[in-house]
Amino acid sequence: MKKEIMLAGFGGQGVLSMGLFLAHAGMNEKKKVSYVPSYGAEMRGGTANCTVTISDNYISSPVVAHPQIVVAMNHPSLDKFEPQVKSGGLMLINESLVHRQPERKDIDSYLIPAQELADEAGLPRGANMVMLGALLQAVDLIDKSQISNYLVQTFKGRYTDKMPLNLAAIQAGMKYMNKLQEQEQTA
Repeated sequence: MKKEIMLAGFGGQGVLSMGLFLAHAGMNEKKKVSYVPSYGAEMRGGTANCTVTISDNYISSPVVAHPQIVVAMNHPSLDKFEPQVKSGGLMLINESLVHRQPERKDIDSYLIPAQELADEAGLPRGANMVMLGALLQAVDLIDKSQISNYLVQTFKGRYTDKMPLNLAAIQAGMKYMNKLQEQEQTA
């Protein structure tokens, strides 16, 4: 198993935190991991993205030109990274900030109302956690029964008062993605 993931959005949306979570989870499961963050000079409000590769085998290069999976948190990220997704790949799109369908027909894509789901989960700044949950439901990356432990390990004492809300936002994303997958199977 080797999964190459691009997470992209505005600075301040928690894109790098999603990547860090995936990297820590992969390492905890004794997988090979590469995590490469990138952000614009402005930070909050600027561009931010990261690539995460999780593999059972050694990773020869951290550079990912054509990821299998892209999580686009905003419209510019969809525009920039949609052409780069590998054919047969997956795009998860934050429908709260992106108001168009992807143009490519050779990839699977899902629109997730991340902000609305985060609000319902009680974590208004948790759209990233909702998208993380959707990703974890859509792709077999880590042991989902360990999500709570991985949250604690990733943020090591920070946001401890928000951990239950972060977990609720992740679960909301998983539940929504599961609903979309079930609808697709019955269609």
